[in-house]
Amino acid sequence: MHFTTKYMREKISEFKALFSNKQFLSVFFLSLFFLAASLVVNFYAGMYATESASSSVTDIVLSNTRAYDLDGLFVYGTFFLIFFIVFISFQKPRRIPFVAKSVALFVVIRSVFISLTHLGPFPSQIIIHSDILSKLTFGGDLFFSGHTGMPFLMALVFWQNKILRNIFLCFSLGFGVVVLLAHMHYTIDVLSAFFITYTIFHLAEYFFKKDRLLFYNGLASKTEQN
Repeated sequence: MHFTTKYMREKISEFKALFSNKQFLSVFFLSLFFLAASLVVNFYAGMYATESASSSVTDIVLSNTRAYDLDGLFVYGTFFLIFFIVFISFQKPRRIPFVAKSVALFVVIRSVFISLTHLGPFPSQIIIHSDILSKLTFGGDLFFSGHTGMPFLMALVFWQNKILRNIFLCFSLGFGVVVLLAHMHYTIDVLSAFFITYTIFHLAEYFFKKDRLLFYNGLASKTEQN
C-alpha cells in the first residue's frame, strides 16, 4: 500500500512537471496533431484503395490453406495492442511525442503504399465484425500489413527494453499469422511489413531527433532522467 501511494505521488509529480513545461506541451500537442492528420489521410487512402480494388491473385500460402475464422483474435487483439501502446506511453509521458509521430509517419507512408496498387481481397477472406475497425480497415488496403508492421515498429521504438521488445515482437508475429490464416492479407503484405517498417523507424529517428532524445532522456531541467 505504501509503495502504491509513493508510486502514484511520483507519477503525479512527473505529470505536473512535464505538463507545466511549455516546451513539452508544444511538442506534445504537435505530435497529437500529426497523429490525427495521419488518420484522416489513412481514411481517404483506404476508401480510395477499396473503391479501386481489382481482382484477387493467387498466393502461395492462401491458395493452399483454408480460411480460419479468427475474427475475435483480430478485433480484440487490435484493441488490446492500442491500449497497451497508450498505457506504456503514459507510464513515461516523455515517450508520447516520439511514439505518436512514429505512428503518424507509419500511417502516412502506409497510406501512400495502399494507394498505389489496387489488388482485391482474397476470395475466402473472413469478414470482420467491428464498427470501429471498419473505420480503420476497408478491405482493399492490403499492402503492407499494418497489423504486422505497427507492433514491429513499437518493438523497434522500445528496443532497449527487452521485455517490451519481446512483447511487441510476439504481437507482430502473432498478427502476421492471424491475418494469413484468416486470408485477410497476402503473404507479401505480411513479409514486406517488416522491411518497410524497419525503414520507417529509421526515418522517424532522422526526422524526429529531438523527440527521440526526449524519449530517452527527458527535458534537461524538469523531467525525469534514466
